[in-house]
Amino acid sequence: MVMEDILNYAVDYARRLGATYAEARYQSDTFEEFTLRNGVPEAPAFGTSKGLSVRVIISGSMGFASTNLTRKTDVKDAVERAVTLAKASSKAVKNPIRMADARTVKAECVIKPRIKPEYVDPDSKVELLKEIDERSVAITSRDDVKLPSRVLSVGHLMTEKQIITSDGSSIYSRIPRVMFSYMLTAAKAGKGTAQRFENLGESGGWERVERWLLEDKVSEEAGKLANILTEATEPPTDTLDVVLGPELVGIICHESAGHPLEADRVLGREAAQGGETYVSRELIGERIGSEHVTIVDDPRLPNSFGYYLYDDECVEARERVLIEKGRINELLHNRETAAEFGTVSNGSSRASSYDVEPIVRMANTYMKPGDHSLEELIEGIRYGVYISSYMEWNIDDRRWNQRYVGLEAYLIRNGKLDLMLRNPAIELTTKGLYSSVDAVGKEVKFYAGYCGKSEPMQSMPVWFGGPAIRLRNVRLGRSPVS
Repeated sequence: MVMEDILNYAVDYARRLGATYAEARYQSDTFEEFTLRNGVPEAPAFGTSKGLSVRVIISGSMGFASTNLTRKTDVKDAVERAVTLAKASSKAVKNPIRMADARTVKAECVIKPRIKPEYVDPDSKVELLKEIDERSVAITSRDDVKLPSRVLSVGHLMTEKQIITSDGSSIYSRIPRVMFSYMLTAAKAGKGTAQRFENLGESGGWERVERWLLEDKVSEEAGKLANILTEATEPPTDTLDVVLGPELVGIICHESAGHPLEADRVLGREAAQGGETYVSRELIGERIGSEHVTIVDDPRLPNSFGYYLYDDECVEARERVLIEKGRINELLHNRETAAEFGTVSNGSSRASSYDVEPIVRMANTYMKPGDHSLEELIEGIRYGVYISSYMEWNIDDRRWNQRYVGLEAYLIRNGKLDLMLRNPAIELTTKGLYSSVDAVGKEVKFYAGYCGKSEPMQSMPVWFGGPAIRLRNVRLGRSPVS
């Protein structure tokens, strides 16, 4: 039997056993990763995970089962397990599970890479990492700065999915992704250490890696580490104006807008695993920031790391406007949470592998641009600080109190960048931060990451980003030098 026939069989059999809703999903994930640690190649990692899962609703209760075997008898067993689980728990259900209505769709989403990563010579991937490593060490050694710890990785992931629901929807997708990460720890006698880490990731083939110009990018960042250890001075600790670069804006949007506006978290379902939220049903529509702050999540961004056109419940993806002109606008929903809120799903349901349930997830979360250049944001400050990148971030369980320690940062004096600063820190509430924004840049940049959630942990590829923003009258602190 072809996979479509197997999935249709699973859905039909679940309906015959009494399911009011049934969903069958096949998912295959194939990955490869090469790592260089302190100039020494590690054993490359290869792997494939593939199988089929079934989700059913019976008497208002949901059951889920999976199998890595796709023979008809194995699929039959998986359906029966899911049905048995749903029936067993239905007796204790107080709030019956429903799935919000969704448009029936039949579609494909296939990205064809120009250069298939698996066809690129493995030796050339290792040589790429070695070249990056050697250039980074060379550029810092000019300032008597050492890089005692260096970890570089490059790899790719191919995810193939086919999903069929009892509503009549059918989606097939095949999305390749490439990724690169590095972590550099720099040290200088009498100056302590500084650390830089970054992830790059896009959907597409090896042509995306070539476009990153990694040798130049990473060696440039290594050079900045050397400058921080040799030139940077203590930041002021005062109430002043601060410009945050896109890298900080991205992590802020992801952590203090994306996560707290996940509908399952608002319902309290992630409290024991992913944490709680400051958002309640009553807060939707309330002001949490200035009119300059609009934050969205959009899976459809071309070449993005979190790219998809249909989610794992066959709902078409769209831009989700989480905060609009400073007001909480909408939550991230799957069909189940949408039914509880009396709305429709906005296509936010994803699973990291075949053997876990799809849950509410972000994809590409970012702040919408404004109309200022970076130079204009800085020119508007008499005395303040510009923080371009971060070394550390923390946020509390409810996503309300947050702290960020800058890495590359500069004093602003009379509208111009002045001295390089060491370890400036901002600590604000979410509302305090968003309410302080008085101007937003026009150039949006994105950064890749892996968003963790649920139990067992599901890690999903995402983008986060935005433009530079200007905050007025915030308290600046400093983090101790390590």
